[in-house]
Amino acid sequence: MDDLRKFDEIVEQIQEKYTNIDQNTDDHLYGLLYSKPITYWDYIQTDALLNLQIQRTTLPDEMVFIAYHQINELIFKMILWEIQQVAEKEELNVAFFEEKIMRISRYFDMLTTSFNIMREGMSIEQYMKFRYTLTPASGFQSAQYRMVEFASTELINLIDFRFRKTIDRDTPFEHAFEHLYWQAAGKDYKTGKKSTLLTNFEKRYKGDFIRFMQTYNTKNLWSRFKELPEKDQKDKDLVKAMRHFDYTVNITWVIAHYNAARHYIESGTGDGEATGGSDWKKYMHPKYQKRIFFPELWSEEEIENWGNDL
Repeated sequence: MDDLRKFDEIVEQIQEKYTNIDQNTDDHLYGLLYSKPITYWDYIQTDALLNLQIQRTTLPDEMVFIAYHQINELIFKMILWEIQQVAEKEELNVAFFEEKIMRISRYFDMLTTSFNIMREGMSIEQYMKFRYTLTPASGFQSAQYRMVEFASTELINLIDFRFRKTIDRDTPFEHAFEHLYWQAAGKDYKTGKKSTLLTNFEKRYKGDFIRFMQTYNTKNLWSRFKELPEKDQKDKDLVKAMRHFDYTVNITWVIAHYNAARHYIESGTGDGEATGGSDWKKYMHPKYQKRIFFPELWSEEEIENWGNDL
């Protein structure tokens, strides 16, 4: 009898669920008679996932390179998923904010330590061969990572430091886009001509980026933090979490990436250039652009020395 009462309660909840969305409960229950049990491989789509690694060469270590970057993109997707929840939370509070920030930080902590897979897990000789088949592609072209940046801070903090005084909230998004810090890595600094790397990237994603920038203009993590009551903005645990996230993304993770790139590019077996043709040192090292998501959470001295000791 107890089991029957439990089933009655469940059926009532199911009835309420489908009534709320104007659906016939009987139809859905009848459909259960013919649905297949779920399996791990169907739920995760294992076969599809494992067929996405398509090599351009016969060199074995290219598989490491492809799979590693695909894993990165999946992690970026998880990060964006967490940021979106903060952006859309109607009644944002310290506990929820801190929990999401620490989740995101753990993802980036994992990405940071994972660079050992790239730095130590591939033959330099093989990499310096298959990398030429990637030209002019580059990790620079990770659209999701750019979206993580847009969703984390106000746009002014992503503008090339040389132009920040000329950009404000009234600046059209199109104009601001042309002055983002990473634009400098894809342009000839003398002529301003865009590289194939940057041209291809913009052709594919510029429209998406502009719309994304507009969406997160006032609900990025930094903007949402500043919406909190003043006492909540001073919450020690939340501030610590925000600083950890900022430092992890803009220094620790970037330097791990920088060191992995330098390990191969400066190995003496190639031309010393990045596959996309960018000035990779000045683009990647944090001391040049001083990318900081939450500048008011850092002292003037900390900002001045951002990345200088690495």
